[in-house]
Amino acid sequence: MRDLDKALADIVAIRSQIAAGTAFRGYGPATMAATGAVALITAILQFWLLGDPTGEPLGFFFGWFVAAVLSVLVIGIEMRARSRRHHSGLADAMIHQAVEQFLPAGVAGVLLAVVMWKFASETLWLLPGLWQILVSLGIFASVRSLPRTVALAGAWYFVSGFAVVVLASQTHTLSPWTMGLPFVIGQSVMAGILYFASGDHDVED
Repeated sequence: MRDLDKALADIVAIRSQIAAGTAFRGYGPATMAATGAVALITAILQFWLLGDPTGEPLGFFFGWFVAAVLSVLVIGIEMRARSRRHHSGLADAMIHQAVEQFLPAGVAGVLLAVVMWKFASETLWLLPGLWQILVSLGIFASVRSLPRTVALAGAWYFVSGFAVVVLASQTHTLSPWTMGLPFVIGQSVMAGILYFASGDHDVED
């Protein structure tokens, strides 16, 4: 039994090493563009329906929470289907690796929102910019298994996050557009990069 357990552990380790050196093809450009559309629709709806987002932070952040959940769900469904198609037996290992790379940024974003809401609600105007910075860190963490040019999308979210913090610092207000427009542009950039990536020469070896 010990030999069997060791052999199984070795197989898992080998599969993980192979997955780590393989370009992940689970993200599709159409889905990335669709998540940008979700961000745009959310921003438009909030612009129409929320007269004062700063005075209604619950409605503002709940709308973006719903948008985020919908986007993650759509990406997850396509990720699973594309991974099965492109990675075959390595699909589960590749999906696990992709989730593992982005998970710290996602968890940090949720915890940051909870802590700020509970203990520093007067600083909630910082959250849109901080979320964008965390998204950029998640993208940078994923660069080694995606087309290298996704770093451009990471750079966009990094710059837009700090720009949103600076802009919001003038008024300490929440705006649907400081959330919506950066994500529309960022997800469109991601979609374009995934669409035009031409193969292994654009991926880290």
